[in-house]
Amino acid sequence: MLANTSTIDELIRNHNPFAGNIVVRTQQIWGKSFPDVPSINAHASDAVFNAIEKIRKGQGETVGITIASERGAGKSHIISRIRHRLQAQNDSLFIYMSKYDDLNIIKSQFLLSIASSLRAFGSKQVMQWQEIAAALINELKSWNYTAEYYISQYPAWLNKYSNELIEQFTKLIQPIKPQITNPYIIKAILWTLSPNHVNYASHWLSGLELDPKQAEFMGLVNHKNENREVEALNLVRQILDITSDYKIPIICFDELDNLEVSDSGFTTAQVIANLVKDMYNSLKKGIFVLTMYRETWEEQIKLLPQAEAVMDRLASNQVDRLPIRLNFLNSDDVVAITRQWLQDFYQEHKQTPPHPLYPFDEKQLRELGKERPTVRSVLKWCAENFSDPPPPKTKIESYYQQELAEVNEDIDEILEDEETISNALWLSFSSLIGQTIDEFTIESIEDIEPSAANNGFMDFKIIGKLVGRRRREKIGVDVVQQDGANIGAALKRLIDYETFNLTRGCLVRSNVIRPGATVAKEKLKLLLDRRKGGKWVALQSVDIQSLIAITWVYWGSENYGITGENEILEFQNQVLDFMDEKKIAVNNPLIREILKPPSYDHWIDNEFPIAIPQPMVNAE
Repeated sequence: MLANTSTIDELIRNHNPFAGNIVVRTQQIWGKSFPDVPSINAHASDAVFNAIEKIRKGQGETVGITIASERGAGKSHIISRIRHRLQAQNDSLFIYMSKYDDLNIIKSQFLLSIASSLRAFGSKQVMQWQEIAAALINELKSWNYTAEYYISQYPAWLNKYSNELIEQFTKLIQPIKPQITNPYIIKAILWTLSPNHVNYASHWLSGLELDPKQAEFMGLVNHKNENREVEALNLVRQILDITSDYKIPIICFDELDNLEVSDSGFTTAQVIANLVKDMYNSLKKGIFVLTMYRETWEEQIKLLPQAEAVMDRLASNQVDRLPIRLNFLNSDDVVAITRQWLQDFYQEHKQTPPHPLYPFDEKQLRELGKERPTVRSVLKWCAENFSDPPPPKTKIESYYQQELAEVNEDIDEILEDEETISNALWLSFSSLIGQTIDEFTIESIEDIEPSAANNGFMDFKIIGKLVGRRRREKIGVDVVQQDGANIGAALKRLIDYETFNLTRGCLVRSNVIRPGATVAKEKLKLLLDRRKGGKWVALQSVDIQSLIAITWVYWGSENYGITGENEILEFQNQVLDFMDEKKIAVNNPLIREILKPPSYDHWIDNEFPIAIPQPMVNAE
């Protein structure tokens, strides 16, 4: 039965399925994917699936596949297709990396991506880590239980046998995994089956430190910081060695075309290409998948030292050792993509349109296909022509709610991302310049100078005045979630008021500082001394979520099909107006707590006063 056309038209006016969905983001790789038409550029995804099938049959071991094509041609769509097809199977692991925050420590960054990827659900709605842990025990005991079974039994087993259960399993597994020289990796993987310890185990497997008491309880030794990159690569190789005994690792490096350059002068694509070359021969079995622009391959990969050896590994499945190129769309493709998106849209809203392409005209779509468009340009056209565009505020609200949902879903990982949190705070304070909050008038937000002395540790400086005081306040703000030498180095800068021209230092952090970090604790005592007047503001997920979501909207114009310089500037001004109207920054407890003079009412462990942001009583 056809729905009333006026009802559908009202739905179309209020909901545009294409808006904000022009660029594939990490959340669509792991979560609900874009509507996919498997026949489009099937040759690229089939190359991966065929390689997997050969490895299953023992006809191959390690394969490198590079997809190099034009901007917006659908490279990330292919990665999303691969992930979701593999998720329905039970003999592969999917590992994904698309953020390259610091090319100088790429091995540590890669380890973080591996650990984060293996936290994602596999085929049985349990973490991929837990599937590997179950496989280890099954091989040891010649059992055939599922990960879900072990997860349900672990609390009772640990209650009965205490930590001896994990110790005993680890000792028995070691002889059957003689290539694993670090037994703590096996132990940490086994701990992922315990609901109460899975987060600690995953944290340790990411190469990060645990609180010493927690590490001692779990029988894990914290990583050394002196040779972090060497240790990270060693962990990567051994983790992949274990996992490849049971499943085929599919390791995807996406978004390799950014403009970052390492200290040694290599671009992101070149750094990752060298990493893959180094790992290719040591991987027992698996597939590397890389995506990049064609010009990146021509102008960067081909210019590498030992370029032939690199290309042999990055495109090992191709006879000519050239990357796979994606096709432009034709008229049939454009119609198929649009039909699939609209089918999902109408099904979600339980509506039956007058025809499958409504409100578009098939002739229009076929004319668009004659221009040989990219996937991105088709989605952008559909977004712009779906209906009369809603007012800007309505669009911003929709984008904000979409980003907020994605932040909420990934908040545990985001809380460890210092750069993302710092960027959100920077935008929030910048949007409040000229406003007075709790008797503090914000005048400007500045970079930290001298930059050489700061060396990237402190994030930014807030300049302003307290009402009734002549002295200008200069608050240095630093988000520090990591442990080890980083926290000590950051605190050293935060207390150096003279060098950096500060009147107050502010540490933003959710993690405790471990008892053994003596240098960091000495610096922290100086920061929180009444004479320094600095403070430690507790970072809480409930406070930062909205700030990150609106920041993603502000910088995400490309995701919404906005590319012109003037259009981007206008869009960002609309976002700032939305922030002001909804009081996203001005009523945020974390923002207000950073601006407040220090108070010593809150104590943690009877040692350090930590300012805990409090919600506003009369906040809107």
